Amino acid sequence: MQWQTVAATLDEYTPTQAWAQTLVGVAVLALAALFIQWVVARLVLYFAHRLLRASGHEDWDQALQRRRAYQNLWYAVPFAVVSVGIGLVPHAERVVTLVGRLAHAGAWICVFVAVSGVLSAWQDTYSATTRAQTRSIKGYIQISKLIMVAICVVLVLSILMDRSPLWMISGLGALSAVLLLVFKDTLLSLVASTQLTSNDMLRIGDWIEMPQANADGFVKDIALHTVKVQNWDNTVTTVPTYKLFSESYRNYRQMFESGGRRIKRTLRIDATSVRFLDAAESQHLMRFRLLHDYLQAKETDLARANQELGELAEVPANRRRLTNIGTFRAYALAYLRQHPEVRQDMAMMVRMMEPQAEGIPVEIYCFTALTAWVEYERIQGDIFDHLLAILPELGLRLYQQPSGADLSAFSGQLRQSVLREARLEQALPPVQRPG
Repeated sequence: MQWQTVAATLDEYTPTQAWAQTLVGVAVLALAALFIQWVVARLVLYFAHRLLRASGHEDWDQALQRRRAYQNLWYAVPFAVVSVGIGLVPHAERVVTLVGRLAHAGAWICVFVAVSGVLSAWQDTYSATTRAQTRSIKGYIQISKLIMVAICVVLVLSILMDRSPLWMISGLGALSAVLLLVFKDTLLSLVASTQLTSNDMLRIGDWIEMPQANADGFVKDIALHTVKVQNWDNTVTTVPTYKLFSESYRNYRQMFESGGRRIKRTLRIDATSVRFLDAAESQHLMRFRLLHDYLQAKETDLARANQELGELAEVPANRRRLTNIGTFRAYALAYLRQHPEVRQDMAMMVRMMEPQAEGIPVEIYCFTALTAWVEYERIQGDIFDHLLAILPELGLRLYQQPSGADLSAFSGQLRQSVLREARLEQALPPVQRPG
């Protein structure tokens, strides 16, 4: 009897006009959709917060909220309610199919947008870990989003056209050539990004040098299509990902990991300053701590060799003698071997190269113990400051091309010499003058 009473009461308040019944049905359906969305939103937030915090994944919870994954998920609820309940609205048979398809498609779009937010949240949480410094997943995230977009487009079109998704996919097969042409760069970038990451060829933070792309600096971001390099002048060069796989570039990561940065610099000695050392100069240089053992051993070796020559040793050209440039090379090598900021377990040499028009090159080759740029330049500067300052002690000069000041000084000296000779000629008696 109670149900009959309730039904009779509802019949009294139900409008008799068709348009009014349709309007009431739409209003009831909209209120039901909003109510169910509110309920689902509260349930999703409650259980998601509790589960993620209980498992120690607060960063995931914050990332999902920041990427609006929760909101996009429950935005699909009213579309789903409308898609299911539109058939219950009275006198709406003509729009049931259209509205149902649109609502169904809208629900799936919201679901795919929510899944895209989950992928973005994954990227955010992963980038905060230490593994992100060695292996970037941004390229994989982007290609996953592209696949999701393709699936969403096929599914939505199949719903709106009331066709099977397989029919849509078979139609895409006929357009495969066009798709390959349109997505050529994407496919190349996908292969390159996979190879770079799997073979550990490039990491975020690597210092790379790629002259053909005007890139010289640290890698700031590795995406599917591009790699961003922050140059030393704080400009940013964007390099296509596939170019880093198909073209050559220099990566300095191994240098930093080895703990030694190479110094390879040349001092050019003036050839006119190279000569033999006499006994007095050898004794004078014996006071240098870095040369004492070298000179002592050399003098013993030279005395033995000259003694074997006998009478031929009386001719200076026949005797073995020390040179100032050879002594400088020994001094430079001894200086590097006792330097606390030079790697002693790596290659180290001081070699004389082929003489050139710019002088005799003496190359310093060693590795510093610190790889940071500022510290490396400081160590290198200290080493060459000392070696340049020690050259005059050995009677050597650094080659330097004549500058304008040198030419002016030379012309001034030449002018004074001419004037001096002219005064001397005027001072001489006429009989003693030349000519």
